[in-house]
Amino acid sequence: MTMTDEVLFERKGHAGLMVLNRAKALNALTHDMVVAMHNHLTEWDADPSVRHIIIKSNSDRAFCAGGDIRQVAKAGPEKAAETVQFFADEYRLNAAMKACKTPLVALIDGIVMGGGVGISVHGHYRVGSEKTLFAMPETGIGFFPDVGGGYFLPRLPYALGYYCALTAERLNQADCCWAGILTHAVPAEKFEALEAALCAADNVESVLDEYGVEAGHAPISDKAQVIESCFGVDTTAGIFEALSQLEASSDDDFARKTLDTLGGRSPTSIEVAFRQLKRGAELSMNDCMIMEYRIVSQILQGHDFYEGVRAVLIDKDHSPKWRPERMSELNEVEIEAHFMPPKGGDLTL
Repeated sequence: MTMTDEVLFERKGHAGLMVLNRAKALNALTHDMVVAMHNHLTEWDADPSVRHIIIKSNSDRAFCAGGDIRQVAKAGPEKAAETVQFFADEYRLNAAMKACKTPLVALIDGIVMGGGVGISVHGHYRVGSEKTLFAMPETGIGFFPDVGGGYFLPRLPYALGYYCALTAERLNQADCCWAGILTHAVPAEKFEALEAALCAADNVESVLDEYGVEAGHAPISDKAQVIESCFGVDTTAGIFEALSQLEASSDDDFARKTLDTLGGRSPTSIEVAFRQLKRGAELSMNDCMIMEYRIVSQILQGHDFYEGVRAVLIDKDHSPKWRPERMSELNEVEIEAHFMPPKGGDLTL
């Protein structure tokens, strides 16, 4: 079993406890972390004395800000065959969490993005504090909303998943409860007591009901109808057309801001992510993970991911030079190549 102190494991009462322990890096997931979590998840799911599994963070800033993609990007496309193994193991963990029979409870206090969504959203219960900040920001770095994004995002109401996937919109606690990303809202000050109560409980439902509160009005719900009208279409060209028509006919600046946002994203990422969600809406979780492994295998051999990480996370000039630069310049064959089996074969689960 992989040993790492970046995630801690403990049996506490009726619960198996996973504690993300990489606070300085906002708990960005490393390869060792995902392997260790998968190993313990498998062990605890087979142990009848473990009545539920809790995953939490040791940081009051972040549950998990994503995968440690800076390290992946540093390896470059020359080592794509090696770095893709991180994603293979991460996707296996995501699929195992979805399939886990033992109730899985994520306690989300702070930032939850990318890979952090993957280790929480597929579980039975997602409990968020008022500090919850959700996003799938991958198109801004030339990547795509992986970790099962192809499964859960298209299943959100009002085409919200498409909107979040393409724009990287951030959602707060109330938004996440309204959309179904969170199952419960609990004040941050009660998280410690909630954890103790969950570990002592034989069944989590009554505990979560006791500690849960109303999250209040969800700002994103005010835009739900317009989001659905613009993003619930059949093509990315349809999205841009709907937004352009809305901008021309309305005083609301939603369309203008959204078009400006999309204009800064990787065109390749926008198109790949849209098709990922369209296909994922009809696929099982496992089939989505196989699809996403195909996508990442192709992206790691390309340009935009490395350029996006450079611009956003390394040099921080926020001026990525995408190839191609415009949606109109995308090549259909190159886009569809992201959905073909990689040379090394498909992901095994």
